[in-house]
Amino acid sequence: MVAHSTSSGGGPDLALAAEFPDPSREQWQEQVAKVLRRSGLLDDEHAGAPEDVLDSTTYDGIPVHPLYTSAPAGAGLPGLAPFVRGSRPEGATAGWEVRQLHAHPDPAETHREVLADLDGGVSSLWLRLGPGGLAADDLADVLHGVHLDMISVVLDAGPDTARAAEALLAAAAEQGVPTGALRATLGADPLGEQARTGTAGDREAATALAARCTEHPGLRALVADGLPFHDAGGSDAQELGCALAAGTTYLRWLTEAGLDVAAAAGQLEFRFAATADQFLTIAKLRAARRLWEQVTRTCGVPEGARGQVQHAVTSEAMLARRDPWVNMLRTTIAAFAAGVGGAQAVTALPFDAALGLPDTTARRVARNTQSLLLEESHLAQVIDPAGGSWYVESLTDELARAGWRWFQEIEAAGGLPAALGSGLVADRLDATWQRRRSAVAHRTDPLTGVSEFPNLDEPRLPRAAAPARPTGGLPRHRYAEPFERLRDAADAHPGGRPSVFLATLGPLAAHTARAAFTRNLLAAGGVGATEAGPTGTADEVVAAYPGTPVVCLCGSDALYAERAEETARALRAAGAEHVLLAGRPGDPPPEGVDGFVFAGCDALAVLDEVQRRLGVEA
Repeated sequence: MVAHSTSSGGGPDLALAAEFPDPSREQWQEQVAKVLRRSGLLDDEHAGAPEDVLDSTTYDGIPVHPLYTSAPAGAGLPGLAPFVRGSRPEGATAGWEVRQLHAHPDPAETHREVLADLDGGVSSLWLRLGPGGLAADDLADVLHGVHLDMISVVLDAGPDTARAAEALLAAAAEQGVPTGALRATLGADPLGEQARTGTAGDREAATALAARCTEHPGLRALVADGLPFHDAGGSDAQELGCALAAGTTYLRWLTEAGLDVAAAAGQLEFRFAATADQFLTIAKLRAARRLWEQVTRTCGVPEGARGQVQHAVTSEAMLARRDPWVNMLRTTIAAFAAGVGGAQAVTALPFDAALGLPDTTARRVARNTQSLLLEESHLAQVIDPAGGSWYVESLTDELARAGWRWFQEIEAAGGLPAALGSGLVADRLDATWQRRRSAVAHRTDPLTGVSEFPNLDEPRLPRAAAPARPTGGLPRHRYAEPFERLRDAADAHPGGRPSVFLATLGPLAAHTARAAFTRNLLAAGGVGATEAGPTGTADEVVAAYPGTPVVCLCGSDALYAERAEETARALRAAGAEHVLLAGRPGDPPPEGVDGFVFAGCDALAVLDEVQRRLGVEA
């Protein structure tokens, strides 16, 4: 494909690659095949289509290819149906609201944090009230001195929504904010409450609040929140389908209460998780707008009112307590994807949010991450940064179809309230979580700083405990939790850090790769390692053996064939109780070897057994 550019002076097109012949797909395949053969990844079965080796599949069963040569039609234009390219005509050039979450239970501390955030570039406040946050009665103190006509406010108060809404409106009235100048989402979400706690929120109070908000053009009453479904381990399509089902239910409730369907649609804001998988996040936000347009068009909503209002939040599930500094990178990628995907508001959770209440530095980094994306990276200078990418457009289409199928299944089960009550949603999300957990355990979904490249000597960051949040409904998962449990148990081991002996065979070049791999795997479970160094015989290995119950043989395949069984016997005679081997099981496996560690093994199972053998109590 030849790239062209037209000069601003009206001159002829500049053919940037005119001197190069157009490459064919076959040529591309030939070059890919060469690389894959050198790395040992290509066999004769895939020789004709080497790109098949590079295919992967999402948790929704969507294949991801290394090369896309076309894209589905129908993305439309920004600000026009089906709104795939943005709910606003100006697209991403309108930027987005930098929305910071506040949940500190002390109103004085939250007030200080709010003022610091607003002074540092935040343009929207997200306040968690009631259980798990501030008391609703403290809202006036928190907002003292805050110019409510210059920012937007989002409430998240669960069963205290009505009281929190009254407190916000009273604070605005006390400031003399004119009708229509207050921009706020009052946060009623009865189905989100049901998902989190197992008990549905007050439907009548939510619809009454929505009716009241229609009199104020800057107010919205309801949130269709996808976060409970994401946090329960759900896939992107499952989050999409559940949020769409929540929004559809709210449309029904509001129209049944007497609201016009267009006014009812205007009372909804949608909330989605943004993850470190930037392309899936971008596609999810684009697909969400397409699906909501389909629902609202079917319901008779005029085109101008079909655009979805989106609030993207960097995923809490992807945050880790270990090596929390890496969370900065995760949230940067997620916030980037949220902005590119067209969200109107973005919340970047502080990097220490999984540890407890964030400190001043973490809050500053969170807001500056977004300022950098907006002001220095200039993401808001392109209307639709992802538009025209065949990969993103194809992924958007596939994700929309998968989300729609799940939405239809929920509707066929009686709608989201019934699907939550029957356990359909919980069962389906748990099935996805089990697959995700297995991928984390096998490190095919690697977690940097946790399951890969952990720092055994990292200093722990002290943080005050965050208020307990309501439970009783869908579980909340973080992907790093299984490995963090092992690390915590190892750190608490009364005998000091548990350790495994690496029985290294042969010279350094023969064992260093597998020894480094094993050391990294053990560290993911909080287990240290000592090694024999270069050895020539089993006796030399035993001479370096410190007497630990668990040992792991590390060497080359050739050395395993020569010395593995002899060395395993010698180590057992010296007191070793559990012998591992760094490498895949042979046929037959060496005698005296109890288990194997290799890329793709169940690392959690290996580490559980190692800790048990070392006397570490879970």
